[in-house]
Amino acid sequence: MGKIKVLVFGASSSIHSINKQLAVFAGSLLDKCEVTVIDLNDFEMPIFSVDKEESIGIPEKAHNFKEAVKSHNGLIISMAEHNGAYSAAFKNIFDWVSRMDGTVWENKPILLLATSEGKRGGASVLQIAANRFPFNGGKIINTFSLPSFYTNFEPSKGIIEAEKLQELKNLVADFENQL
Repeated sequence: MGKIKVLVFGASSSIHSINKQLAVFAGSLLDKCEVTVIDLNDFEMPIFSVDKEESIGIPEKAHNFKEAVKSHNGLIISMAEHNGAYSAAFKNIFDWVSRMDGTVWENKPILLLATSEGKRGGASVLQIAANRFPFNGGKIINTFSLPSFYTNFEPSKGIIEAEKLQELKNLVADFENQL
């Protein structure tokens, strides 16, 4: 059997995405896996609509995203919260890919994360995704929220709040054991 591969991304198009930072940090805690980090900006497509789908078909970048999911054993996704829900960049990719066969996540194990500048740590979008993803072939292993990102995370160190760091380490180990 080959190396266990995990796809990691922040569900944001911001080049300074705190969710991408959290996802990459969580990926760095994996012991036995090869990690592939992707950027949603590499999958930018026209805004989904049935009319666009009829006129242009499903864009190649949607197929590329789907192939990235297929070619990995599991996913670590950190959800950016925009007005309590998915970022527009993520939602658009999700909409396009869901038109292929409905199983966006290919029945892969997912460690679902969220963070924000506020004290709720992206709790609203985390709940939305945890409830929705199983309907699109996502096997949610665990969820994790990091509140007050700029207080609890340093780019050179990762999570600096001891209890939250230990919680994430435990969730990552559990996720890795289920791959």
